[in-house]
Order: sequence, then structure tokens, then C-alpha cells
Amino acid sequence: MVKKLMIGAVVLIAAGAAVAYVQRHEITLAMIEKVASKRMQDPIAALSDGLHIGLCGTGSPFPDPDRAAPCTLVIAGKDMFLFDAGSAAAKQIATMGFSTGQLKGVFITHFHSDHIDGLGEVLMTRWAQHTAGQKLTVHGPSGIHKVMKGFETAYQQDTTYRTAHHGEATMPPELAGADVNEFTVQKGIYTTVLQLPDLQIEAFAVNHQPINPAVGYRITYKGRTVVLSGDTTSDAQVKDAARNADLLVHEALSPELVARLQETAIKNNRSKLAKIFSDIPNYHATPLDVAVLAQEAEVGHVVLSHIVPPLPLPPLREIFLGKAPDVFKGPFRIGEDGDFISLPTGSKEVIYDRR
Repeated sequence: MVKKLMIGAVVLIAAGAAVAYVQRHEITLAMIEKVASKRMQDPIAALSDGLHIGLCGTGSPFPDPDRAAPCTLVIAGKDMFLFDAGSAAAKQIATMGFSTGQLKGVFITHFHSDHIDGLGEVLMTRWAQHTAGQKLTVHGPSGIHKVMKGFETAYQQDTTYRTAHHGEATMPPELAGADVNEFTVQKGIYTTVLQLPDLQIEAFAVNHQPINPAVGYRITYKGRTVVLSGDTTSDAQVKDAARNADLLVHEALSPELVARLQETAIKNNRSKLAKIFSDIPNYHATPLDVAVLAQEAEVGHVVLSHIVPPLPLPPLREIFLGKAPDVFKGPFRIGEDGDFISLPTGSKEVIYDRR
């Protein structure tokens, strides 16, 4: 009897496998449709009221298969903003389940290439996916007009092609590209870049010399605050901006690991690369710098981003952090592409997730 049951089960499994094989195309298409349908739904509608931070790019100019170039989403209530737009920003946003079409604004910290080289694709995909009829605004410190003029020129022919192909109703030429809000910053003074009833976004000057201007941003929504350092050394104004903040997202570089890369470049007769490795530590902060700053500012949580250099092996993470987690008494972690951090209103809760 048992033998007959086993034979019957094998026959049923084989029959099921045969049917699945015959219908594999239909099954695959149904799965694709289900996934596509889920991705086309509004992901913001399901979020609780609060500040939500999505790390769409935690890398740097170093080639890193695990980290895209700098790119941070901030969702305040139902409004989504992008801070910096490194290469692959648009694709990373989509990978996290969001749409550039929902962007209400882009904020640039400075004009190093790794922070702006994905901006053209962000502008194009936002134009293609946005349905509310509002032109995007790109905010940035002095010089952003020049940067945006360059993107406008580079994409002028492509913009014309897309309107001709899809029609003005779908791709209205007047909504292509972006309006520009150029602001100035002074050391020690906060510049309000965007003010809405429940939301304030302020810029402040940071120390990334000789890069000037370079700014960080403080975003406050209904009593919750996140500070994005931008690229900087350990800086007094970052500490002031981060005072009692719920979350500080700060860049970080390991001098020890970069020094090893410099030594390796010298051994391989890569003198120019060795010089670059010797230069970059002096305009970035170390994890220990960030830990000291955050502890003194009484920050709630710290997440490191703009990671230099790449950390392909788990032991490198411990070397990268060094003694920093012992200095800062709160949660202190290395950010990863796809991290999603929620700060619900009406509480001090900080919720970590992945998208």
C-alpha cells in the first residue's frame, strides 16, 4: 500500500512538472505581470507619517559592485526628495521600489562628479514618469545654474526626440529638465532652502576644501530631524546642525585602508594614483571623527555613507569602524545600498528596514 502511494505521488509530481514545463511561458509572464503591477503601485501611500530615509547610493568614486554613487532619498510625509544624484541614481531609486516621477525636488551638496553624474538620467526619467504636471526643481549652492545649463545642453536633442515620438501630451516639452533654485551659504549660518507647513530643509556650509561651496542639509518634519553631512571633514557646523537630531547620515573614510592602497599603488608604479590616495584623507572624516562629533552632539542614531574605500570582505568592516562604536553610545552602523530608515511622527522610534 505504501509503495503504491509513493508511486502515485511520484506520478503526480511528474505530471505537475510536465504541466509546469508546458505552461512555463504563461507562468513566467504571469509572474512578471504580478511583479510589474506591484512596482507600479504607489509605495509612498503605504508609509506611516514621518521622515523616511532611503540609501540609494552609499559609495564613492571608487569602483564598488556593492555600492552606487552618492544618492539619498528623503520622504517627508507624502513628499519625496533626492539628495545628490550619483551615477545609477535613477536605477537605484527604481530598485528600491520608488519612482523618480514622484520626486518633488533634488538637492545637491557640491559639484564633485560622483554627486551629479546621474542627474541627467534622473531628470529624464522623472519627466517620463511624472503625471501631476509639476516641473521638478533642482536646489543647489552657487554654481548649480551652470551645472544645470550643461545638462540642458547635453539632453536637448534627446528631449526633442522623446516629444516627437510620444507626443506633447505625454512628454510636454515645458516640463522637461528642471527649474533651478540657486542659494548661497555662509559659514555658521543656516540657509532655508525649502519651507512647507510641516517641513523645513536647511543648508549649511561644510569643510570640504578646496571644494567650495559644499553643503550639508538638515531636514525637519513634524518634530523629527535627519542631518545629511555631505562631503566634509569633522566640522563644527555639522555638529551644531546635528544637535539632538534623530539621525545623522555622515560620510566616512578610513585613513588606514586608504594608506594601504597608496602603498600598493607605489609598489605597482602607479604614481598618479598614489598621489590621489595621499590627498583624499584630508577632506573627509574618519568613523572615529564621526563618533566623537555625534556623541558630543547627542545624536540619536548614526549611519555612515559615502564609504571610502570599498569594503568587499567582512573583516574590513571592523577595521573601517575601528574604535568608533565604542565612542558613540547609540546605534552606529555602516550604511548599505537599499537601507530604509523610518522616523515616525509622534515618537522617538527609529526603524531600520531593507528595500
